[in-house]
Amino acid sequence: MATITKSTGKEPLFHIVRRTDMPIWKSWLIRILSVLASLIVCAVIIVLVTGDNPIQIYATMFKGSFGSPRRFWALLQGIAMLLCVSLALTPAFKMRFWNIGGEGQVLMGGLGATACMILFGNKLPAPVVLLLVIVVSILCGAIWGLIPAVFKAFWNTNETLFTLMMNYIAIQIVSYFTYIWSSNKGNNVINTINNDTHAGWLELPSSVDKYGYMLNVLIVAALTIMMYFYLKYSKQGYEISVVGESENTAKYAGINVKKVIIRTMIISGALCGVAGMLLVSGTDHTINPDTAGGRGFTAIMVSWLAKFNPLFMVVTSLLIVFMQKGAIEISTQFGLNSSFSDIITGIIIFFIIGSEFFINYKIQKRAKEVEA
Repeated sequence: MATITKSTGKEPLFHIVRRTDMPIWKSWLIRILSVLASLIVCAVIIVLVTGDNPIQIYATMFKGSFGSPRRFWALLQGIAMLLCVSLALTPAFKMRFWNIGGEGQVLMGGLGATACMILFGNKLPAPVVLLLVIVVSILCGAIWGLIPAVFKAFWNTNETLFTLMMNYIAIQIVSYFTYIWSSNKGNNVINTINNDTHAGWLELPSSVDKYGYMLNVLIVAALTIMMYFYLKYSKQGYEISVVGESENTAKYAGINVKKVIIRTMIISGALCGVAGMLLVSGTDHTINPDTAGGRGFTAIMVSWLAKFNPLFMVVTSLLIVFMQKGAIEISTQFGLNSSFSDIITGIIIFFIIGSEFFINYKIQKRAKEVEA
């Protein structure tokens, strides 16, 4: 007997289907084409709004990052700091624990480093102070990551809101101690800490590291390799993946989900603490509420675009930092409002994020139903 398949309502002509077989080379080709498309759109906007030559503006962006050895090392420093925070957030995100608190965890790590430098800089030998800086900053970041993990593991709280709110608590704590330790209560600024003794400073000799960024870059490079092998080849990395796929499956496989959540967030917070230490002890030698510089939020995009692959994060970090520094150079050289350069950066990032849709999904025309 013939059967007729009838739809209960009018079906759309096109539907979205998830891709499962996109080659890596093709996905990166789509990303590159999206960047080129964004540059064309930005060029049109530049001509219409400012009348400036877009090629000169793009050349200025390049000059802002590669125009001199100092700028190049500053670019590497920016990449390293953003990459470090991205590495910290990646285990949590791969576990589907939405850690939005990277900003606060970085600040708390930086605050721990600052406290050691100020309180013990003139009381203990410099190597001991540096050791305290490393231990305390990692511990502070780990504790700030542990708190929301415990609440999530035992009481199933919303980790997104919890970690987000802890950012603001960390900002206020840093603001308080900035006021307490500032030499001028009127401007609430902590001057360079231990500028005479360099106690607690994480640095190489100036003869080796002329611009003061090399050690930070080397440390983050080592962390990148370690995180890649940790997530891909270790037992704990496997447990993170399983919990991220399904907590029920993880429990059925005998994995202690609560333990994995807490352990992973301790690691995430500790690495954010490392980033805070590198910013305070390795670069700035002071702290303020803006020390993290929004990296805790930008790192989310870096990690997501790289599909939680630490090696691919190097590329995404490079792209974002390059655009940020290029935008600053544009504002300086062409006398444009800083908001305009931010718009250009935003357009490029929008295209990059949009390309992920075409990498993960495809639009298909719905087949016509036939009578049998």
